[in-house]
Amino acid sequence: MSRVRTVLAMRTREGCAERFEAEWLSAAEEIRTLDGCLHQDLVRDADDPRSYLVISDWADRERLDAFGRSEQRDRLLRVIRELRESADRHTYQVLHSVAGEPGEGR
Repeated sequence: MSRVRTVLAMRTREGCAERFEAEWLSAAEEIRTLDGCLHQDLVRDADDPRSYLVISDWADRERLDAFGRSEQRDRLLRVIRELRESADRHTYQVLHSVAGEPGEGR
């Protein structure tokens, strides 16, 4: 078993970005408590405020897939699906991680 990272690229519908962010944060607060969920980030494209990446790290593919098939996932992400116009997800096996050096600006 090895850590996996999902990267979900989404574009919100016109006028839905603020609500999308709030709904994602609400769902992420519950998802973070699930067995296997290690970390989640929501990032917005600096040049396109309607384009986002959801980046999630999971302990292993099995727990990620179990969440992906769950009714809980459907319930948590129902509103988010209504607020987006597109989505594209990829899952990657994390091979190596290198932390930055502690210092100024960190």
